Amino acid sequence: MSLSVKESTLGEILNKYPFAAAYLEQQNLKVEGRENMSLNEYLSSLSEDEIEERALDRTALIEGLESYIAQMLAFLGEEEQKVSSLSILSGADKSGEPEGFDDFTIRTGEIIAIVGPTGSGKSRLLGDIEWVAQRDTPTNRQILINGKVPDSKWRFSTSDKLVAQLSQNMNFVMDLTVEEFLHLHAESRMVENRDEVVRKIISCANDLAGEKFELTTPITSLSGGQSRALMISDTAILSRSPIILIDEIENAGIDRKKALSFLLSQEKIVLMATHDPMLALLGDKRIVIKNGGIHKIIETSSEERAMLEEIEKVDRKVQNLRASLRRGEILTRESF
Repeated sequence: MSLSVKESTLGEILNKYPFAAAYLEQQNLKVEGRENMSLNEYLSSLSEDEIEERALDRTALIEGLESYIAQMLAFLGEEEQKVSSLSILSGADKSGEPEGFDDFTIRTGEIIAIVGPTGSGKSRLLGDIEWVAQRDTPTNRQILINGKVPDSKWRFSTSDKLVAQLSQNMNFVMDLTVEEFLHLHAESRMVENRDEVVRKIISCANDLAGEKFELTTPITSLSGGQSRALMISDTAILSRSPIILIDEIENAGIDRKKALSFLLSQEKIVLMATHDPMLALLGDKRIVIKNGGIHKIIETSSEERAMLEEIEKVDRKVQNLRASLRRGEILTRESF
């Protein structure tokens, strides 16, 4: 808990921990008009008769608020979100040969591409990270968080997920509209300003999707691209998972570069398995997978960065042609 309950004003406490309002209400303490007071100052302003009438205990109230905030932070998983680095310690490939590196650390704000032939082991690497492998998977890799062996609850908790994974195939089975789905997720995260957050998610999703959709659209009616756009926006804005794993975003039918920029703006670590040269070069580094193991790790060179500009020009032309086809237009040489 970085903010001191004893030294902070009630306004500062509620600004940082909005859920603390529920605790104060339960104690019949009205904050309105006393936002500039500390809790101790507020209690001291009450007469002895008021203290006695309400059966208030100053020390127990302050300690109770500290305990309540700590418990809520643990419940929401916010303390564990402070992940600044992810380290992969080498294991072995399918033949049992040592991988081509010793250890590799990825820091917040970095994009790492994972490349290799189909079936080479890209998904296995994503699986090791999601499972927070501790030399107990077929690759014998070990995953460290902030340079340390992570708490085992990262592996088993359903609420404190270290990793959010966006897979190639994404299908909804619930009979809900987009708005109902997002509100349900926001409620489970105890978000205070749900309407505002839901509007932000739908706006970002429509900015990524090729074809826009409405809050009233049933989630089972969303196309593959719309589903991926919705889940990328939902993951970036609502999910507290600090690490995002993406499997072949190039097949999602969305604005790929914009999606990655959006995820990075939320201070995530992003790893993506890809066959797309543009996405691979957008990464700070790329992991090359061969025969089930990490063969080598390459840092994107200045020459490759220069090539990326040319690749992006070609990609924009292809995207424009795709949009023209969707509109039912006839393609011409001039349109290319």
